[in-house]
Amino acid sequence: MDKQGSDDVKPVQPVPEKKHELHQELPVDFPDPFFRLLHYIIRFAIRVLAVLMVAVILWGVGDVIYIIYERLIKQPVLLLDINDIFYTFGGFMAVLIAVEIFINIRLYLGTNIFPVQLVIATALMAIARKVIVLDFDELTPMYLIGIAATTLALGVTYWLLRQGQQYERWDD
Repeated sequence: MDKQGSDDVKPVQPVPEKKHELHQELPVDFPDPFFRLLHYIIRFAIRVLAVLMVAVILWGVGDVIYIIYERLIKQPVLLLDINDIFYTFGGFMAVLIAVEIFINIRLYLGTNIFPVQLVIATALMAIARKVIVLDFDELTPMYLIGIAATTLALGVTYWLLRQGQQYERWDD
């Protein structure tokens, strides 16, 4: 061995990576203990919402099954009229909207971005459900104009968001 102390060389320790925290707007290491506690409570509440949304989805599926059963046993048996079909479609759409909301919650919990496009798509789905189950006998012109304006606004917003995504790939 030489006199320069080559025996004393310590192995290089890997630098521990700092874990990327999700939802930096609700940090768990916030300096103020009161707000840190509130952040934990909010994160827990979001998880509770996710569990409740799964319960709503299961309840909705049961409701759709009941709607179909109830409509099929009415006279004439095993025949649905157009109102029954639209009523059933409304139940299906409600369950699908609940699934979309659950996906929104899951994405909120699992990523650090707010899924704006998915939220707009969920709203479009909800307004489509409303249009499907409209009762044209009790419809006022202002209500119809409101539904049309909402649908147009959501459709344009969704289209603009999709157009913006086309150019994001080229920003490398």
